[in-house]
Amino acid sequence: MIKKWKRFAALTLCGSALLAACGSGEASSEPGNTDNNDSNNDTTEESNEPTQITWMNMLHTASPPTDTVTNAIEEYTNTELEFQWIPDASKEERLNTALASGNLADIVTLTILDNSSVRNALKAGQFWDVEPFLDEFDNLSQITEDTRRSASIEGVLYGIPFQKPLARNGVVLRKDWLDNLGMEEPQTLEELYEVARAFSEDDPNGTGQNDTTGFMDRADLKYGSFKTLATYHGVPNEWKEESGEFTPQFDTPEYVEALEYMRELYTNGLINQDFAVTAKTDQQEGFAQGRAGIYVGGLMDARNLYTLSEGITDDMELSQLNKINKDGSDDYAIWSDNNGVGGLLAFPKSEVSDENELRDVLQFVNDIMDEEVYIMMTSGIEGVHHEMDGNTSNRINEDLWQQEVQPFASSRPKEIGYDLVTGDELKLYSDNLILENEEIAVLNPAYSLESTTFTSQGSELSVIIEDATYQYILGDIDLDGFEAAVERWYQSGGQQIVEEYEAAWAEIN
Repeated sequence: MIKKWKRFAALTLCGSALLAACGSGEASSEPGNTDNNDSNNDTTEESNEPTQITWMNMLHTASPPTDTVTNAIEEYTNTELEFQWIPDASKEERLNTALASGNLADIVTLTILDNSSVRNALKAGQFWDVEPFLDEFDNLSQITEDTRRSASIEGVLYGIPFQKPLARNGVVLRKDWLDNLGMEEPQTLEELYEVARAFSEDDPNGTGQNDTTGFMDRADLKYGSFKTLATYHGVPNEWKEESGEFTPQFDTPEYVEALEYMRELYTNGLINQDFAVTAKTDQQEGFAQGRAGIYVGGLMDARNLYTLSEGITDDMELSQLNKINKDGSDDYAIWSDNNGVGGLLAFPKSEVSDENELRDVLQFVNDIMDEEVYIMMTSGIEGVHHEMDGNTSNRINEDLWQQEVQPFASSRPKEIGYDLVTGDELKLYSDNLILENEEIAVLNPAYSLESTTFTSQGSELSVIIEDATYQYILGDIDLDGFEAAVERWYQSGGQQIVEEYEAAWAEIN
């Protein structure tokens, strides 16, 4: 990286593709606004040259973005950016190769923190520990202690965490079917079961035929129905921690209760009978085609389900629920995916050679967390990709947005806490429920802990429990068979994982 200190000017994005400076960027004109940066301020006055930054980044779209939004980000942050885009489908292979060869960039997007090569490179000290620097910057200093700890490895924060919503999941169901049957939205698992029964047996669509079922699920125990329903039963998020002792979620009475609940749904025909081999696209299409009335998954999927239904079931009305439990009390819970951490923006010491250069790239990351840049990376340039109505962004050119803006969506270091509203009322409602989930989210206590056995054998061992879970739900094994699988997990390396997590917990607490 060629290090040059920066001076920042906020931009107003106007009417066309033109960008006009408006001089409102004073809050970020100094790196961190701390007294120990006086020597750098002299450099700021001497040079307005942009800082050159390379960024090895993930690409989740078919092609990289054109330069329109990149140019806007560069001008806002006074940088010259060079992206090295890695297709998400080949990220493991490409990152492993880059780490082995040392062919990296100033900023490296790491979204696979459980990858052994990535984890070993971080622990080996190839990347900067950024925590000592965070409080120098206005946005970075706001990263919560929980997020910092969740994103750390052995107590060290090797990059800026991607801040995601803590918990996105809930229940989407056919409100029009509830109305047809004179039913209320369910608040307990028992009521949800009764809705599933009625959707399967009481002709909710009024066709006079036996052509509907309750749940439409897919072959995914985590992101499909099972894990969310398990949380409603009180199952911990991956691990239960009590006084430093760790128990895997599947070795709890609540997990067995969740198994039994799913088994009854399956046995009584209240869930699609092919769920164990159903892909997500088929699940969503089946729901949109009116074959089922309950969808458990990401609440944000409601918008897509509604869109898929257009021209097929145009009378569809949807309810979205995020608070269901066993007893109807005010005690709710929902599991958190990766504790709200979507990976790290990491800074290799081979490219970022000293603390001054590190502060340069940290200032850049700090500045792209400003709301102005968040809007650029979410909605694009006003007058080109979207128009603002208050704090609501309305797209004016969908094709151009997909080409020039959408690829940046996965590059936003922070996705929460902004006032920007995108989409329609259905999406806004989903967003509000996801925000509510922050208050009831259950974190994984082992997420940031180190276990060499889990790193090397975790995926292999998880198959033992996944297979046994499916087999129990489908009626292929009984409780003794499931408990035998749990014991096999312990004997095959699971006990070592427990002991390693307990030791890691004791070391940092």
